[in-house]
Amino acid sequence: MRQALLVVDIQESFAPPEALIRDVTTLAATMPSVATVERHDEAVTPFERQLGWKPGLSDECAIPVDRVFVKHGYLPPVEMIGHLRSLEVDRVLVCGIQADTCVLAAGFMLFDAGLHPTLLPWLTIGSSLDRSGELGARLWGRCCPALMRSTFRRRYQTTG
Repeated sequence: MRQALLVVDIQESFAPPEALIRDVTTLAATMPSVATVERHDEAVTPFERQLGWKPGLSDECAIPVDRVFVKHGYLPPVEMIGHLRSLEVDRVLVCGIQADTCVLAAGFMLFDAGLHPTLLPWLTIGSSLDRSGELGARLWGRCCPALMRSTFRRRYQTTG
């Protein structure tokens, strides 16, 4: 089975734990990998006006991947889907930050594109609503049934 890794928003604005960066970096080195980074452009997505928050203007992806896609909002850019399709993968493994928002939105988009998204919950952190990521994993399991289970226990603590 040919698979690729999608890393969602592991960037400075979301304060990723060092151990998460280390673990995702290790996995990304084993397969084709892409990432999204959230950038702020109030004219494109009015985060500050609607939520009173905004990501950094120039955050970079904290994970070395084959290709990074900049996004403004919850959904990955359509160009990312085209790139993943060009890799002719059977499945896209997904991890990152904001399990119940941006990661879930990426899962929906991958699902709709027929790219068989599979969440890696042990490499995923939730939003401030549920930093554990369990809410996002439960929603994912309901909407995009492929959820990888692991006996791997998180070696990092989340804050926030």
